[in-house]
Amino acid sequence: MRSASRQNSNRQSSPRRNGVAAVELAICLPVLVTLMLATIEACTMYHVQQTLKITAYEGARVGTVPGATSTNVEFQCGNILDDHGVSGYAITMDPADPSTLGEGDYLTVTASAAFADNALIGGWFYQGMTLSRSVALRND
Repeated sequence: MRSASRQNSNRQSSPRRNGVAAVELAICLPVLVTLMLATIEACTMYHVQQTLKITAYEGARVGTVPGATSTNVEFQCGNILDDHGVSGYAITMDPADPSTLGEGDYLTVTASAAFADNALIGGWFYQGMTLSRSVALRND
């Protein structure tokens, strides 16, 4: 009988242990939540960067087609960015008018967007960042 009562008393947690668990939760939970939110924001940032790179490539591809204008490039880039839900973007080209490209000249298209406008959680981890990607294609 004596050994059975000792086993039961060992299985019950003491009030002191419950207090330690509460303190551990109070310290670790905010750290884990912050880490999780930062990871989500970093993945969102990477997704927006990839979308900007694809957009810049497609814009440069359209711009190197004979007879293309800056309106064609901006339209193509705008369609892609709108389809991916990217907002607050800007498209720039060098030279500004692709119709002036000569054979062998490069067209550089840059797509950029403010990260805070495209963040899932409000952008407070990467406030003030502007994401930008450029692609240069040769006109043949």
